[in-house]
Amino acid sequence: MIVALADRPMQFNELRRLVEAVSAKVLSSTLKALVRDGFITRHEISAVPSRVSYDLTPLGRDLLVVVRDLALWSVRNRFAIREARKNYDACQTPVRRLIKAV
Repeated sequence: MIVALADRPMQFNELRRLVEAVSAKVLSSTLKALVRDGFITRHEISAVPSRVSYDLTPLGRDLLVVVRDLALWSVRNRFAIREARKNYDACQTPVRRLIKAV
């Protein structure tokens, strides 16, 4: 969410479209936690139907620097991470793989 809000405030449904793999309930909980921690603000928009937008606070913008670097690092290293996981999984006993799959 922090990176998604880097350029401009966004409404809930805009954020939801960006992170399709996350349910609305999880997104809502995450946004509430970020508001509580002071990283984002929640603004109610007077409209029918009512809408809400979210924006980064100064603390959130400070965190953005770190999160962006981490995101870039993970993208640059995604293939090495996949290879490490593949190598690790190949060394595991069949029983352990079976338990992981369940």
